[in-house]
Amino acid sequence: MPNVREAPGLIPDALIARFRADVEALCGGGGLALAVSGGPDSMAMLLLAAAAFSERVVAATVDHGLRPEAKAEAQLVANTCQSLGIAHAILTVDVTPGASIQAQARDARYAALSDWARGQGGTALLTAHHADDQAETMLMRLARGSGLGGLSGIRARRDLGEGLALIRPLLGWRRADLVAIASAVPTVDDPSNRDPRHDRTRARALLAETDWIDPVRLVATAHHLAQGEAALDWVAAEVIRSRCSLETDVIVADIDGLPRDIARRVLAKLIARADSPADGPSLDTLLDRLENGLPASIGGLILQPGDRLLVQKAPERR
Repeated sequence: MPNVREAPGLIPDALIARFRADVEALCGGGGLALAVSGGPDSMAMLLLAAAAFSERVVAATVDHGLRPEAKAEAQLVANTCQSLGIAHAILTVDVTPGASIQAQARDARYAALSDWARGQGGTALLTAHHADDQAETMLMRLARGSGLGGLSGIRARRDLGEGLALIRPLLGWRRADLVAIASAVPTVDDPSNRDPRHDRTRARALLAETDWIDPVRLVATAHHLAQGEAALDWVAAEVIRSRCSLETDVIVADIDGLPRDIARRVLAKLIARADSPADGPSLDTLLDRLENGLPASIGGLILQPGDRLLVQKAPERR
């Protein structure tokens, strides 16, 4: 294995240029804060970033405290970053073991990384999700009966607020290509990635056995679906602007005659304005009641159908 300091210089210029273009398409200038777990995907991203943007890069590794090897793995990333001249931080989070442990770990990880990235003056937080991850995500969501939003898959960019965006510049890259790039440095093998109890592990195995499903094509499909999702969201926002009154404590909305999906999106936005976000099944139940002329309630709100839909806070219980 070559010296770690030399690793970025071993990456072909064409791949460095490709990575630079992918990052710049998602964010402008400013600091790049990399989330690096130590796995081949994120280590490849680290090497690409070191080669393409060396002066703009900082990196962090999250220790969830769930595996005894985690501290050593985080230190491996720290040592690699030190050899590359990149500032690195190890972030620790608390996760309570239980049925939702993966979701807990993800939420805690992103919260810690976002706070750290802002503290570093970063304008973009980069993760190493790639085309194979996107394909796995789409299969998982298809199996769960997801709608258009879910089937849009992993988004290439999402604003996190306070001047920070989450970007995923590797969504067009294959896992095998990243593993090849990362072969120049030590990497971490997380056994949980092979645990058959996880949906993602089973989706990965299915894709490996199905040569006619091309992950890169699924990435393109996810992109098209995301564009459709954004277009429908824009229409819903226009409906709120032109057909809803938001100036008093009682929201008055004209949703009569709207396609159900648009009405659903309008409802979701109106409910979210009252800090009472609703999931898909809850919205469908609300719409069913309203379409049948029945009042509905959710999250402390009362929705009253009629010539115009009225949305207001429920009276406080005494």
